[in-house]
Amino acid sequence: MIRFETSFPVRYYECDPMGIVHHSNYLRYFECARDEMIASWGYGIEQCQADGITFPVVKAELRFHRPAVSGDMLTVVAEIPEIPQAKLVVNQKVLNGRGELCCEGAVTLGFLSAATGRPTRCPDRMLELLKAADR
Repeated sequence: MIRFETSFPVRYYECDPMGIVHHSNYLRYFECARDEMIASWGYGIEQCQADGITFPVVKAELRFHRPAVSGDMLTVVAEIPEIPQAKLVVNQKVLNGRGELCCEGAVTLGFLSAATGRPTRCPDRMLELLKAADR
């Protein structure tokens, strides 16, 4: 299993008038962790797109446990349970500064050829990096 985590504070504009993080922001938090994870392998999203592959979200599931609030320092975890073929599943969770689970879920990414818009397999370069990270 591949695991990555990052931390950042809740920003004021992410909260409703009661100081609670709006539910739509959890998908953004998940995306931040995924983007940082992929970039940490030395193959960022921009490079993947330059190589002619895009990977849109095809499915997202979220379960909310407790609200994150203004002033929280969040830890966002991304875990890849298995090396992908045609889809990449990333299990994710958001923890508050006390280590309490705020939200968990899974995001499934597909791989598309930028030239044709048709589904394709995971790029070879990304597969190599995933296999190296899984050791």
